[in-house]
Amino acid sequence: MRARHPDSDSIRAVLEPHGLFLRGAVNFADGEAAPVLSDGRPAASVLLVGNVGGSIWPAFSRWRAAQPDGGGSDPLDAWSKVVIGAVALSAGATAWFPSDPPWQPFQQWAMRAEGLKASPLGILIHPVYGLWHGYRGALGFSVPVEGEALPLRPHPCEHCPDKPCLAACPVGAVRPEAFDVAACRSHLRRPEGQGGCMVLGCLARAACPVGADYRYGDAQLRFHMAALSL
Repeated sequence: MRARHPDSDSIRAVLEPHGLFLRGAVNFADGEAAPVLSDGRPAASVLLVGNVGGSIWPAFSRWRAAQPDGGGSDPLDAWSKVVIGAVALSAGATAWFPSDPPWQPFQQWAMRAEGLKASPLGILIHPVYGLWHGYRGALGFSVPVEGEALPLRPHPCEHCPDKPCLAACPVGAVRPEAFDVAACRSHLRRPEGQGGCMVLGCLARAACPVGADYRYGDAQLRFHMAALSL
């Protein structure tokens, strides 16, 4: 049976009501390590699916409110699988998710697809959306994707003279050389962290001037902070 060519426009149209977007593509060269599709063949391409700012929050909130259990213990992952899984089925694709094995290199794919680099917080920073974006899944195909290549983008952190994110962290966990995860989690467990970043969102993330207009709303910030494993 002939492989189905990815119809990016149709996929975008189905994702749009859920606040999800195609976030670039990766085509794998012959002989290059690639994820395995559900039929056992190596993927020829992946389309990344994700959010821009708080784009997913309205649709996700409505879905969660309609679930008897509120969406379970990991509602955002559950919602992502429902939505993206259905898109994969209709498009003849294999869906992968950051939360599920076999673990796929989502950050590497994103860096390759959108030309992004990591910020001092470890989050990939986008020149338009800043730190306010994410990847909720990927669609794998047995044929290459055409017309999805994006231009390489400048790394915003290299052109940020003040780097306010470094000074905003109350415990200095955000450093140029590495993000101190242990110091961050220890702070979040203490009363000052519970009443600060856990309520307001990461202060270092909020201090970044890039993409400030795409900052998550307060409810979404609290949701993501509450989901952290401390």
